[in-house]
Amino acid sequence: MAIPPFGVAFDLDGTIINNNDYHIKAWQEFYKKRNLPTLTKEEYLKQFNGKTNADVLKYIFGPDIDAASIKSLTDEKEAIYREIYAPDIQPVKGLIPLLNTLAEKNIPMVIATSGIKDNIDFMLQHIPIAHFFKTILYSVHITHGKPHPEIYEKAARALGLPPYQCIAFEDAVAGIQSAKSAGLKTIALTTTHAVNELAIADKIITDFSEITFLQLQQLVHI
Repeated sequence: MAIPPFGVAFDLDGTIINNNDYHIKAWQEFYKKRNLPTLTKEEYLKQFNGKTNADVLKYIFGPDIDAASIKSLTDEKEAIYREIYAPDIQPVKGLIPLLNTLAEKNIPMVIATSGIKDNIDFMLQHIPIAHFFKTILYSVHITHGKPHPEIYEKAARALGLPPYQCIAFEDAVAGIQSAKSAGLKTIALTTTHAVNELAIADKIITDFSEITFLQLQQLVHI
């Protein structure tokens, strides 16, 4: 079998689905229940977006929070998120046509997310795209959350290619830093951050309708 010219790793939240406003609302509800100061979008983007729930909860409650509390609080917050997002869930524009094109050309694909399995399953129930991906890497597969390069190092290994032949689609600054540190090319979507905040990415797009197979090929051969 011919070696593919490149592989692709997709982040999930804010990349496959444009859901970060719903995560913000869920965290705000979580804060409200505990009489914590209101979470702002600015704080969310700086401290939460792209990171594991364990890292977020350590930020909220301090580094000594125990594993059992992290599990129960994660379950609580994510149940709120799924309830409020379920009526609106849909893929980012252009995703399905791109996945079909990549599959037709035998380009290996994986998902690399800081999220949890319940949320991944929730997404796949509404958007049945699991068959496109060799594997789905998520929070249980990593010791270090983004911006640490661990998850994208593992993504490249799962794709079976050296990192410089792999492309990461991301919406979060922490995710772009993670992928770049692992040696991947990066394409940022402006679903969550402004263009100027994503300047470290190799390419910036609004959604997947703005990227072509040829452009992906060219990116790994720069």
